[in-house]
Amino acid sequence: MPAVPAEQTSAATPATKKGRASSDTAAKRRGAAEGAGRHAAAPAAELPVRGDEERWTEAELAEVRTRLEAEVTALAAEIAAAETQIAQGDASEGAGDDQADTGAKTYAREHEMALAHNFRDLLAQNERAIERMDAGTYGICESCAKPIGKARLQAFPRATLCVPCKTREERR
Repeated sequence: MPAVPAEQTSAATPATKKGRASSDTAAKRRGAAEGAGRHAAAPAAELPVRGDEERWTEAELAEVRTRLEAEVTALAAEIAAAETQIAQGDASEGAGDDQADTGAKTYAREHEMALAHNFRDLLAQNERAIERMDAGTYGICESCAKPIGKARLQAFPRATLCVPCKTREERR
């Protein structure tokens, strides 16, 4: 059976939460993110760092951006594969299945839907980090407005909170 394009699977994909993009919107954002390297981003030296860290260099920022853009591309492919798998599973539902087959298919479908949801979350986080780079707000904690820390961002480029704020959030 031929694969159903992602645009036709909207009824089979889970409902998106407010703020989450559909496949079409995600594709548009991916295009924007891929072209973001051509936009005038904030100079690396102007991005905030902690007092004990050296300023960002253009090469360091370019390396982080390249990682984020590569993850955007990989996640988009993963989402497309998961949506195709979900659509194929929906098309192969059989009337002759016994209860065990139906249960196994339901479990597999829910697993694929959960994976697609997680991929969409990661995609949104990566795209948001790229947008923050372009806006000059990359590296500013969204909770306390202090610098997140260059080392933390190099290890986890999607970070939006500094370590103290993230620790506080996880303890709640």
